[in-house]
Amino acid sequence: MQIEFNELVKKGIDALGRGEVQNALALLERAAAQATSPTLLSNLAYCRAHERGQLKSGRRTCEELIYSDPDNLFHHLNLGRILLLEGDRSAAIEAFRDGIKIEPHPQIIHELKLLGVRKPQIFSFLNRENPLNKYLGLLSPGTKSRKLDRNSSRADNR
Repeated sequence: MQIEFNELVKKGIDALGRGEVQNALALLERAAAQATSPTLLSNLAYCRAHERGQLKSGRRTCEELIYSDPDNLFHHLNLGRILLLEGDRSAAIEAFRDGIKIEPHPQIIHELKLLGVRKPQIFSFLNRENPLNKYLGLLSPGTKSRKLDRNSSRADNR
């Protein structure tokens, strides 16, 4: 029974990753009938918000899960998605960024790319095009780590 539960949760999360929310909802509800887990509850909250319009309860569930299990990136991902459904773009971006701090998961990165989000400015009181913001932004640690990641992936391909 535990194997079936884990398999249903995995299939449900995979369906969500492909954008098949209705299919994911059915799989996750079948899993929830057997047992429960924080990740299952978080994903189920998003599916119900998306498919059934249960935005307030979905948001509340994800916020409670973040409070009790702050290191689970799926809670942040699903909260961000629910916030987007509510129309709160800036809060959604904040939720996604909190999730990326835990782990740069492909689904969170995808959501941020869809939103066209840029890194925050170094000096928020200056214009983005100000030379201080431009050049210090290029020198910021996030930029260097991306360059290192690209170089390490090239080394792996050799």
